[in-house]
Amino acid sequence: MSASIGVSFYPQADPVDADQLLRQADQAMFQAKQSGKNRYHFFDAEGDRGVRSRHAEIERIAQGLKNHEFVLFYQPKVNMHSGAVIGVEALIRWQHPQHGLLGPGAFLPALEQQALMVDLGDWVLEQALQQLAQWNCTGLHLPVSVNVNAMQLAQPDFVPKLRAALARHPELPPDQLELEVLETSALGDLSSVSALLHQCRELGVHTSLDDFGTGYSSLTYLKHLPIQVLKIDQSFVRSMLDDATDIAILQGVLSLAQALGRLVIAEGVETSAHAQMLLRLGCLHGQGYAIARPMPAAQIPDWVAQWRPDPAWVATIAAPSAPSSSRIHPTASSRSDSR
Repeated sequence: MSASIGVSFYPQADPVDADQLLRQADQAMFQAKQSGKNRYHFFDAEGDRGVRSRHAEIERIAQGLKNHEFVLFYQPKVNMHSGAVIGVEALIRWQHPQHGLLGPGAFLPALEQQALMVDLGDWVLEQALQQLAQWNCTGLHLPVSVNVNAMQLAQPDFVPKLRAALARHPELPPDQLELEVLETSALGDLSSVSALLHQCRELGVHTSLDDFGTGYSSLTYLKHLPIQVLKIDQSFVRSMLDDATDIAILQGVLSLAQALGRLVIAEGVETSAHAQMLLRLGCLHGQGYAIARPMPAAQIPDWVAQWRPDPAWVATIAAPSAPSSSRIHPTASSRSDSR
């Protein structure tokens, strides 16, 4: 004979009645059974409060989606030498009734491994396509990229839903849409992700690898994934001005991308010095606060019409496009979040 015991204590920090105590003891007994036979487990009130708090947060996010509280901001991607705007990235924000405008770091972590993450991703895609259509009608033809998370990629209906979304906007050229896949999202099943991205490419959609350099097998991704754009992670760009190792990494990535025919965009271009260094390395395309912060869709047309690159950036391109590391002298850099 064996026994599993669940223990709950009274009194507690929060008021509880007899039924709650019994439920707590039952939960603790379940934990004891999961640990093996002939064990006991104490109810974790603090852990339970955390679980309930996370559940309430998820419910609030779901309610926010239903109440149209989420909006998309757009951050331009440019050719830092010519000034051409090559596209914008759609970035989600939460216009919270009590807390104001919240960035993704304030709510997306709560949705990890939650089905709501897929719903939110679907919403972002549809909103981005609608915005594309509106801009096209005004004569502004800008490619828009959207971030695709690992849970979306794991859905068996991802490609059919993408096809249906494009069909709802037949006036849009599919190549105006770009899917940005986090490098770490491909860690689970590289062959499946590769096959899925091939299907997306067949629809005419462009693909890019976001935060390149943060995963464990970056070169493997380059070999097997049908991506057209590499977005170098901002951590390498931000610290390159005072870290020669990052400069060497950037030079290697740029050379490899050129050999493989991939376009490179540097994230985290926070200062004019960042842009000048990237141009000296031969990286023409960038995204970051030195170019523009994420902004509401309504501000994009005027920004596109008025933006010009820093004259110092235009002059920098006259330097050798791939200087040796011995000719590059890092200086101090500033740090901020470009998203």
